[in-house]
Amino acid sequence: MTTHKLKTWTPFYEDVVAGRKRFELRLNDRGFQVGDVLVLQEWDQYRERLTDRSVKVKVTYLIDAKAFGALTEGWVCMSIDVLPSDGFPYDELRP
Repeated sequence: MTTHKLKTWTPFYEDVVAGRKRFELRLNDRGFQVGDVLVLQEWDQYRERLTDRSVKVKVTYLIDAKAFGALTEGWVCMSIDVLPSDGFPYDELRP
Protein backbone atom coordinates (compact mmCIF):
# COMPACT_ATOMS: atom_id res chain seq x y z
CA MET A 1 0.00 0.00 0.00
CA THR A 2 1.26 3.44 -0.97
CA THR A 3 -0.04 6.86 0.08
CA HIS A 4 -0.30 9.47 -2.68
CA LYS A 5 -1.08 13.15 -2.16
CA LEU A 6 -3.04 14.71 -5.01
CA LYS A 7 -4.54 18.10 -5.72
CA THR A 8 -8.30 18.15 -6.33
CA TRP A 9 -10.34 21.12 -7.52
CA THR A 10 -12.93 22.42 -5.05
CA PRO A 11 -16.10 21.13 -6.80
CA PHE A 12 -14.63 17.61 -7.04
CA TYR A 13 -13.31 17.74 -3.47
CA GLU A 14 -16.75 18.70 -2.14
CA ASP A 15 -18.42 15.90 -4.12
CA VAL A 16 -15.99 13.32 -2.69
CA VAL A 17 -16.61 14.51 0.88
CA ALA A 18 -20.40 14.50 0.31
CA GLY A 19 -20.25 10.94 -1.07
CA ARG A 20 -21.48 11.87 -4.56
CA LYS A 21 -18.15 11.24 -6.30
CA ARG A 22 -16.79 7.76 -5.64
CA PHE A 23 -14.13 7.57 -8.32
CA GLU A 24 -10.91 9.23 -9.43
CA LEU A 25 -9.83 9.44 -13.06
CA ARG A 26 -6.08 10.07 -13.16
CA LEU A 27 -3.01 9.77 -15.29
CA ASN A 28 -1.28 6.70 -13.88
CA ASP A 29 2.10 8.34 -13.42
CA ARG A 30 2.39 6.89 -9.89
CA GLY A 31 1.58 3.23 -10.41
CA PHE A 32 -1.73 3.35 -8.53
CA GLN A 33 -2.95 0.04 -7.10
CA VAL A 34 -5.95 -1.30 -5.22
CA GLY A 35 -5.35 -0.69 -1.52
CA ASP A 36 -3.47 2.57 -2.03
CA VAL A 37 -4.52 5.62 -0.01
CA LEU A 38 -5.05 8.95 -1.73
CA VAL A 39 -4.85 12.17 0.25
CA LEU A 40 -6.99 14.50 -1.82
CA GLN A 41 -5.98 18.08 -1.06
CA GLU A 42 -8.45 20.78 -2.05
CA TRP A 43 -6.96 23.02 -4.75
CA ASP A 44 -8.51 26.48 -5.24
CA GLN A 45 -8.21 26.74 -9.02
CA TYR A 46 -9.02 30.46 -9.03
CA ARG A 47 -6.39 31.48 -6.47
CA GLU A 48 -4.05 28.70 -7.64
CA ARG A 49 -3.22 27.43 -4.16
CA LEU A 50 -4.02 24.64 -1.75
CA THR A 51 -6.67 25.29 0.89
CA ASP A 52 -6.43 23.81 4.38
CA ARG A 53 -8.88 20.99 3.57
CA SER A 54 -8.02 17.41 2.63
CA VAL A 55 -9.67 14.01 2.73
CA LYS A 56 -8.18 10.54 2.82
CA VAL A 57 -9.65 7.85 0.54
CA LYS A 58 -8.79 4.23 -0.23
CA VAL A 59 -8.62 2.78 -3.75
CA THR A 60 -11.02 -0.18 -3.83
CA TYR A 61 -11.04 -0.98 -7.57
CA LEU A 62 -9.00 0.09 -10.57
CA ILE A 63 -9.42 -0.12 -14.34
CA ASP A 64 -6.62 0.93 -16.65
CA ALA A 65 -6.40 1.43 -20.40
CA LYS A 66 -5.17 -2.14 -20.89
CA ALA A 67 -8.34 -3.66 -19.41
CA PHE A 68 -10.80 -2.94 -22.20
CA GLY A 69 -9.26 -0.15 -24.22
CA ALA A 70 -11.89 2.15 -22.75
CA LEU A 71 -9.39 4.73 -21.51
CA THR A 72 -6.62 6.65 -23.18
CA GLU A 73 -3.29 4.88 -22.71
CA GLY A 74 -1.72 5.73 -19.35
CA TRP A 75 -4.97 6.66 -17.55
CA VAL A 76 -6.83 4.81 -14.79
CA CYS A 77 -10.27 5.03 -13.25
CA MET A 78 -10.27 4.16 -9.54
CA SER A 79 -13.22 3.45 -7.25
CA ILE A 80 -12.66 5.13 -3.89
CA ASP A 81 -14.08 5.01 -0.38
CA VAL A 82 -13.65 7.90 2.06
CA LEU A 83 -11.74 6.80 5.14
CA PRO A 84 -12.79 7.99 8.60
CA SER A 85 -10.80 10.88 9.99
CA ASP A 86 -8.31 9.48 12.47
CA GLY A 87 -5.97 12.36 13.13
CA PHE A 88 -3.94 11.56 10.02
CA PRO A 89 -1.18 14.20 9.78
CA TYR A 90 -2.32 15.89 6.56
CA ASP A 91 -0.17 18.96 7.24
CA GLU A 92 2.99 16.86 7.07
CA LEU A 93 2.11 15.94 3.47
CA ARG A 94 1.72 19.50 2.22
CA PRO A 95 4.34 20.65 -0.27
